[in-house]
Amino acid sequence: MQLTKKIMGAAALVLGLLPLGQASAAYPERPIRMVIPFAAGGPADMVGRELAMLLGEKLGQPVVVVNAGGGHGVPAMNQVLGQPADGYTLLMPASGNMTIPSKVMQDKDVLALLTPVSLLTKSPHVLVVSAKLPVHTTQELIDYAKAHPGKVNFGSAGVGGVAHLGMELFKNQAKVDVVHVPYRGTSQVVTDLASGQVQALFSSMPSLKPVIEQGAVTALAMSAPSSGSDTAKLPVISETLPGMEYTTWYGLFAKAGTPPAIVEKLNQAVIETLKNPELNKKFDSQGVEFVSSTPQELADLVRKDTQKWTELIKEANIQID
Repeated sequence: MQLTKKIMGAAALVLGLLPLGQASAAYPERPIRMVIPFAAGGPADMVGRELAMLLGEKLGQPVVVVNAGGGHGVPAMNQVLGQPADGYTLLMPASGNMTIPSKVMQDKDVLALLTPVSLLTKSPHVLVVSAKLPVHTTQELIDYAKAHPGKVNFGSAGVGGVAHLGMELFKNQAKVDVVHVPYRGTSQVVTDLASGQVQALFSSMPSLKPVIEQGAVTALAMSAPSSGSDTAKLPVISETLPGMEYTTWYGLFAKAGTPPAIVEKLNQAVIETLKNPELNKKFDSQGVEFVSSTPQELADLVRKDTQKWTELIKEANIQID
C-alpha cells in the first residue's frame, strides 16, 4: 500500500512538472460541455447543437450541449466559472450576454472571467414595420415618426435586449420621438406587429420571415450588411443614418486561465468547422453568417460593443435588471 502511494505521488509530481504544451497536447481526452444561455429549441440552441456536432468531429470527442436559460446569461456563465479552467466546459453566449451590462454584471469585467476562443456567427437585425403603416423605406419611417411624435410604438422582446437597444440607437440617431413597448418574448410582439398594435420592430430574420412572406410586415433595412439569401437584397440603415449599425453574434468562450495551447486548439477546430459548406447552406435563409476570429479579435469586439451599449444605456437612462 505504501509503495503504491509513493508511485502515485511520483506520477503526480511528474505530471505537474510537464511543460504546458505537453500537458495540453492530449486535449481533449473526454467529452466537452458547451453551455448555452438559452432554452432548448430556440435559434441559439439550433445553431449551437449543429456547431457542437461538427466541432466534436474535429476534436475527436463529443461536444455536449447544456441549456441554462434566463438570468441574462449569468446562470450559464456560473456553470462555466464553477468548473476547472481546463477547456472541458465552454460557454456559447449571444452578444447581449457579454456586452449589455445587467444589474448583476455591471461591475464585472467578463473578459477577466472568460477567455475568448472565437467568434461563431454574425447576424444583423431587420428593421420592419407593420404593413398597416404607410412607409416602405427607412427615410419614410423617420419622416412619419417626425410627423407623428410619440405615435410610433417599437416592440421588443424585453427591456435591455439588443432589439430594445437597437430601437434606442435608431431613436438617438434619427432624432425621433418613438415609444418602446417591451414584451416577454419575440413571438407575441411579432403577432402584435402583424396586427398593427405595434408599428415597428428590430429582430432577426428567422422570427420575422413568416410574417414578411405573408405580407403582414414590411422589411425596410438591415442593421448591418448581410450576405444571406433573404437579407442581402435589403438596404442597410447606415445608408440613411450614417453610424447606425450593429449586429448580434454568438461566440465561444472558455474560463479565464485555460491554457493557451487548449484555447489555440479550440480556435483552430472552430475555424475548420465553420468552413463546412453544408453548415452555411443550412442557416443561409435565416440570415446567420458563420464567421470565425482570433481570440483577440473577439475580445476587441466584446470591448467595442460593451462601450457602445453602456454609453447608450446611460444616455437613455435605461434601467436593466
